[in-house]
Amino acid sequence: MDRQSGSQRGETSGRTGTLVVIGNFDGLHRGHRAVLDEAARMARERGLDPVVLTFDPHPAEVLGRKAPPLLTPLARKIALCERAVPGLRVSVAHFDRAFAAQSPRAFAEHVLGDLGARVVMVGQNFRFGAQRAGDFAELERLGKELGFETRSHALVGDTTGPWSSTRAREAIARGDLDEAKLVLGRWHALSGSVVPGDKRGRTIGFPTANILDAPEALPPFGVYAVLIDRLPAEGERGATVLGRGVANLGVRPTVDPAAARPRLEVHVFDRDEDLYGARLRVHLARHIRSEQRFAGLDALKAQIAKDAEEARRALEGLTPDPEAGSAWA
Repeated sequence: MDRQSGSQRGETSGRTGTLVVIGNFDGLHRGHRAVLDEAARMARERGLDPVVLTFDPHPAEVLGRKAPPLLTPLARKIALCERAVPGLRVSVAHFDRAFAAQSPRAFAEHVLGDLGARVVMVGQNFRFGAQRAGDFAELERLGKELGFETRSHALVGDTTGPWSSTRAREAIARGDLDEAKLVLGRWHALSGSVVPGDKRGRTIGFPTANILDAPEALPPFGVYAVLIDRLPAEGERGATVLGRGVANLGVRPTVDPAAARPRLEVHVFDRDEDLYGARLRVHLARHIRSEQRFAGLDALKAQIAKDAEEARRALEGLTPDPEAGSAWA
């Protein structure tokens, strides 16, 4: 039915049940963390193991609807959940058409039953089962029959509105990185493996690591001051700080005007090493300028030098998040 986060496989606490909080948790924003804090507190009080039940792929993909832009790939989401609540187990249900076709009762009996649920926490508008037939009242009725308690968690936010994945996506789409950081509680990041480029950056004094097809929601094309983490290799854990830098997101109209696929070109300050094949997470700390076309390479080189100096100033004094271990965030 599911796969669990690696640190939790095969581990048991000796407790007799779980508190299961259900949601997509994309972005693991401040509202999500408030929910997990509440779930962890209740689990401690009841002597239960806290469990997050989430889904992959996004249900909209399977049901023929357009899935929203992704804020956090699955591995990142799991890591952020585990960081938020030490000892939390993340259970990832594979969402396919068979899963979607389950009746509300089957979901409660088999999915929640397999997790040993004694308390189930959901959002106020939670729907489940085939054709979204189940609502909170149905979950509550099934809980009384099957032996679990139901709780709904309230939305939290600020004077602008609730913290939400939608609010974060809208901020990113319009390039409001400060608002996105306010909602997420950290910089929005793009990630991916470094692929070979045309090495043109090295010829003008600004070698870049090139990332194609980052899975996360993209901000407007342009130049950004960035903080770069190196992601662990397969089977390893923990990202590490690589450095500060400047990055161009876009289609490079000066050197490749026919390009259709956007790429992220990252120049890491004060570091010269072969990063081909490395997996990077690039935190977007500050927007410098929009992408533009220049008359030639000399004009482009001069502007990149200015961008780099502005990015250095923007990043001065920033330090890694202590909760992120050896990474920026």
